[in-house]
Amino acid sequence: MTAHQHSHGHNHGSGSSTRILIFSLVFTTAFAGVEVVGGLWANSLALIADAGHMITDSLSLGIGAFAAWLSQRRASKRHTYGFARAETIGALVNTLFMLGVVAWIVIAALDRLTAPVEVGGVLVMVVAFIGLLVNVVVAWMLMRGEKNMNVRAALLHVMGDLAGSVAALASGVVIYLTGWVLIDPLLSLFISVLIGFASITVLRDVLHVLMEGTPKSVDPTEVTRTLRLIDGVRDVHHLHIWSLSSSRHALSAEIEVEALEAWDVILPRLQQVLGDRFDLHHSTLQPQTQCSTVRAESAGNCHSSDS
Repeated sequence: MTAHQHSHGHNHGSGSSTRILIFSLVFTTAFAGVEVVGGLWANSLALIADAGHMITDSLSLGIGAFAAWLSQRRASKRHTYGFARAETIGALVNTLFMLGVVAWIVIAALDRLTAPVEVGGVLVMVVAFIGLLVNVVVAWMLMRGEKNMNVRAALLHVMGDLAGSVAALASGVVIYLTGWVLIDPLLSLFISVLIGFASITVLRDVLHVLMEGTPKSVDPTEVTRTLRLIDGVRDVHHLHIWSLSSSRHALSAEIEVEALEAWDVILPRLQQVLGDRFDLHHSTLQPQTQCSTVRAESAGNCHSSDS
């Protein structure tokens, strides 16, 4: 008798956080477009680089809002786990796209270091200052919203973009006061480093999920130790823990019990511990007796009891 657990808590603040993410997405995307136009007009790579950083924010906000909407869809015959992995796939596309943008900015910045071009310092200052205000407003809204995973990730991106706006503003001030145009490509490289490190971090986490790695927030040894403490449980075998998305994890294991007759009592205790202590609300647990475990490992002809 293999037991499956599919329990998901309902978060009453999810609607509010989704609205905040959508508003922040529209606000940030609109100004990213303004920065691109301003950067092309002023011939400023720093503004274009900051716009690229804001686009990463927009994509991250969009992924969060889309994932919140998609998570409401039920599983189907073709997608028995639902659509949780859509968030991971979107993040992968997002990250690879931004690494391409970073490569383009770095190549352009190095070219400008060898062949400087005139940059409109005043326009850079004006657009960068407005961008700074936009990021302050978005960060304030996100800090007031529900502190779920999507909102915290979006806030991290926006705080990084604040640094990019300050760098672009500093570029405009230096060019206006001194006429030293090399500050523009130099700060562009600085902003690109910010985007690059953030993108590589996200890419590493995405690949970990796609490779079905153990979630960082869960210690398999601790899970095994905790389950062994439950009355009626002798041991835990073939434990596997993986991620369906960045916030949804799954577990499968064979539970060696003292008596199969007590499984109906033991199972709810296992599920409660997994859900309350480890936030594992999707589990597949299969009971075994000590005899069947020993015979399976030694002779290979003993199977777990099914009914």
